[in-house]
Amino acid sequence: MKTKKLTLTAIFIAINVVLSSIIVIPLGPIKAAPMQHLINVLCAVFVGPWFGLAQAFISSILRMIFGTGSFFAFPGSMIGVLLASGFYYYRKHLFMAAVGEVIGTGIIGSIMCIPLAWVLGFSNLAIKPLMLAFIVSSVIGAIISYIILMILKRKGILKRYL
Repeated sequence: MKTKKLTLTAIFIAINVVLSSIIVIPLGPIKAAPMQHLINVLCAVFVGPWFGLAQAFISSILRMIFGTGSFFAFPGSMIGVLLASGFYYYRKHLFMAAVGEVIGTGIIGSIMCIPLAWVLGFSNLAIKPLMLAFIVSSVIGAIISYIILMILKRKGILKRYL
């Protein structure tokens, strides 16, 4: 079972890094990537919180190395995937994973970025635009992931992997 989760996590990391270079919502030093949120919801459902957390951490590092992400990717993506996993495992409903991602990244993650911004010298970073960028990005990714998961569920494919 761990080999399957490790393999899926590696695939999710690769997809995330590639797709996050295509669609980015820039806001000053922040580069919000809806594909990170899409992958977070998929990880919440397919691999759970700990492999999902590893995916978010490694993806954030790789995105920073390739210049498609920033330090702000860490709190948003990591809190998002943990909350998405928690919501999904608590209710066992795909929609709850998407809701957990939006709350985790869009609200809690954006608030956690404020102290990080101060430490990094971005003291003039406004909270409302930051939160708006994170919420918009996470909603886009969560909606797309929910649609993908519903298609997989209707086709019977999701059942084989869970």
